[in-house]
Amino acid sequence: MASRPRTHRLRRALLTALATGAVALPVSGAARPAAVPAPVPAALAPLAAATPTALGTRYAATRDEIRAARQAAVDHGDGRRAESLRAMAASGRHFLAFDGRDGGRTAEVFGDLSGATRIAVLVPGAGVDLDHYWRLKRDAEALTDELGGGSAVIAWLGYRTPATVSPQAVTPGVADQAAPQLTSFVRELGTTLPDARISLLCHSYGSVVCARGASGLDVADLVLYGSPGTSAGSAAGLGTSATVWAGRGSGDWIAHVPHLRLDLGFTSVGFGTDPVSPEFGAEVFDAGDAGHSDYLRRGSVSLRDIARIVAGTEDGRA
Repeated sequence: MASRPRTHRLRRALLTALATGAVALPVSGAARPAAVPAPVPAALAPLAAATPTALGTRYAATRDEIRAARQAAVDHGDGRRAESLRAMAASGRHFLAFDGRDGGRTAEVFGDLSGATRIAVLVPGAGVDLDHYWRLKRDAEALTDELGGGSAVIAWLGYRTPATVSPQAVTPGVADQAAPQLTSFVRELGTTLPDARISLLCHSYGSVVCARGASGLDVADLVLYGSPGTSAGSAAGLGTSATVWAGRGSGDWIAHVPHLRLDLGFTSVGFGTDPVSPEFGAEVFDAGDAGHSDYLRRGSVSLRDIARIVAGTEDGRA
C-alpha cells in the first residue's frame, strides 16, 4: 500500500520540476520572433446570412485586409510573411476573418459554407501562426476531402497560440483569453447557419481553449485529440451538452506528459485528468498510430473516425 503514495509523490515532484522550469527559467526556443507590423483591420458587421452573395462580400473584404498586411510585410522586409500572405490572398481562398497583427488571426473556410449541413471548426494548439499556418490548412483540406459534399471546415486561428516550448503551453492563461473569442465566433456561426450540425475539433493546447469555452457553446460534438488535459476532472465537468470525444494515437508523445494539475498560487501548471482515461468519461475514438501532429493525415484511421464524428455517423468506440 505504501508504494501508491510514493508513486504519487514522485509524479508530483516531476510536475513540480516541469512547473519550475517552465515558469521560472528561460526556455530555449521559447522566444517569439519580433512582430511583423500589419494594419488594423476594418470592423466587420456580423454575417447576417450565409448566402453566396453575403459570403462573397465578406471574402472580398478579408482578401483586401490580407493584401494590406502583405504589403506591410514587404515594407518591413519580411519575405517569409509576405509569401505566406500572398498565398492567402489568392482568389480561391475564403476567409471569414483576418487580422495580421501579433502573429495573426484567421478563420478560413474550406468547402461551401452556404450549403453546409455539417461544419467542423478546427482549433489548433501551440506553435501555429501565419508563418506556420500551412499545417492547419493541410489538416483542413484533408478533412474537407474526407467529409465530401454538404460539409464545410473552418480553420480557426483566432488566438495567439503559445510557443510549443514555453511556460504558456503548460498553463491556462492563453486559453482563458482565447475562449471568449472562440465562443463569440461559434455563436455567430450558429446564428447564421442555425440548421447546421457544428463540431469543434480541438488539438493539443486547443483542447484547453475549447474546454474553457465549452459551457457557452451550442455544438453537437467536442472532439479532443492529442490533448494534454482540459483542467476539468471529467467530461461532465466541462458543462456542455455536446458529446465529448477523446482520442490519442499510439505514436503521440503527449501520452508521456504527467496528467496532473498543480496549483502554484499565481497560476496552475498542467491540465489534470487524461481525456482518454475511463475516469474522464469521454467517448473514446480510435486514433490508430497517429503522432502528435498527424491526426488529420490523409488515409489515417484518426482522420476517418474524426470525419465520422463530424458527419454524425460514428457509432463505434475504441
